Amino acid sequence: MKKKIWTILITGAAIMFGLAFLLFKGYVRFNYPSKKEYPIQGIDISHHQGLIDWDELTKEDIKFVFVKATEGGDYKDPRFLENWENTKNNNIPVGAYHFYRICKDGIEQAENFISSVPNDRSSLPPVIDLEYGGNCQTNKSKEVILSEIREFMTILENHYQKTPIIYVTKEFYKDYSVSQFSENPIWIRDIFTEPNTDNINWTLWQFANRAHLKGIDMYVDLNVFNGSPDEFETFKKGL
Repeated sequence: MKKKIWTILITGAAIMFGLAFLLFKGYVRFNYPSKKEYPIQGIDISHHQGLIDWDELTKEDIKFVFVKATEGGDYKDPRFLENWENTKNNNIPVGAYHFYRICKDGIEQAENFISSVPNDRSSLPPVIDLEYGGNCQTNKSKEVILSEIREFMTILENHYQKTPIIYVTKEFYKDYSVSQFSENPIWIRDIFTEPNTDNINWTLWQFANRAHLKGIDMYVDLNVFNGSPDEFETFKKGL
């Protein structure tokens, strides 16, 4: 009897370990949104994806790409222009995003983004990335941080004439009451479940962060747009 129990326990542990390994390596994931429900699916990339083989990547059904441009007050992604131009050259709708550092001044960060990202009316709206992971420590109050975030987005909206998108984790969304930015499209990160539309009115959903695609040797994030192809055309205009 004891031998049988040990066999069951060892088998269960092996299965759990195998599943964890496959999840970590990105060969299985929690979310598989259908293209019937979400026909507009895309990716976001940065220098972390390395040198991309765009001939191979375009074999994937990618409808949009967001490219990291800047971070904080002075960091510029070393592959931004390369990724931006290659996306445009392959006729894929493209936008740029900025990783917002809460310890830095919002105006300074907006200037960093604007100095890096072309003012191209055909591009997707600019994105502010709000999350705790990789962020810095600060003694600023939440009120001050929110005020600076609002300044950052106002500057971008005036410059690009498009309403900025807010990429945000659930934790940051809740802690900073991001729902108050009701005019801004929300790009929610949830790699475990589909976002609850009763709590968050989202436009984009990052549903995976360790995916494998042709042409990219590293992991890549996968996203969907919450709407039809016609609605995506309106979204591209930043209205």
